[in-house]
Amino acid sequence: MQHASKFAENLVNRPAFDYSIIGFIIATGVLLGLGTFPVLERQFGDQIHWANQFILGIFVIEALLKMLAKAPRVDDYFRDGWNVFDFLVIALALIPATGDYAMIARLARLLRVLRLISAVRELRLIVAALMRSIPSVGHVILLMSIIVYIYAIIGYQLFHEHDPMHWRSLGISVLTLFNIITLEGWTIVMDNAMQLHSWAWVYFVSYVVVGTFVVINLFIAIIINNLDEAKAERLRELEPPVSREELLRELRTTQDALHRLEARLVDSTTEGTEGDDESDGDRR
Repeated sequence: MQHASKFAENLVNRPAFDYSIIGFIIATGVLLGLGTFPVLERQFGDQIHWANQFILGIFVIEALLKMLAKAPRVDDYFRDGWNVFDFLVIALALIPATGDYAMIARLARLLRVLRLISAVRELRLIVAALMRSIPSVGHVILLMSIIVYIYAIIGYQLFHEHDPMHWRSLGISVLTLFNIITLEGWTIVMDNAMQLHSWAWVYFVSYVVVGTFVVINLFIAIIINNLDEAKAERLRELEPPVSREELLRELRTTQDALHRLEARLVDSTTEGTEGDDESDGDRR
């Protein structure tokens, strides 16, 4: 059992193993895309189905190998969140695509493409940065909600009679303001408002500046900052552990430095004592 566990550990830690899994995940995405073409589905439906089943079998073997690599502590496999994600994707993909579960099975196949995130370390890093950003982003969303709510009430009070399509209620006003955040067609809404109030551009320009250029940039800044922190943590994880020989070498270097300092201290003390004796002799 120990030899099998060591063999599995060496196998799953090889870069070629990761690249192979990434290749199978990409192949899964291609097969799912081919299945959306009715002509190809009619001509090669069976081949596509068996290719999907073969790749699913590869993923099952991958999960078993990773569990075997953790033997006898197989529960360590589930301590990694990405392993749990992969396991759930594989378990859902095993649902038979028949009867009431046909739609769930088809959707579960799509989740296999998401495994590309867990297979590529750089993508895992980005997802980790996004997860770390959630608390801070929540505060920015709260700030943005307050701004949108205030501007929605102002917009309703000013323009709901003149432009009911965009401002007839508080909810529609909020949707209009969310559309303005995307900077898609917001000048049309502004032109309609300016037909009623020539100074209405102040309302729209101020909202675009505050809502788009300030708040949205806060989102970007938070995510970039957390991405840098996630990269720093990843670099610390990749640093090799200090070996016993390196610790002994550093200890010897420190001891040699201490001996040299001690010798210099003794020499300076001796020179100071001899200088004092010569001074006493001169006075005599």
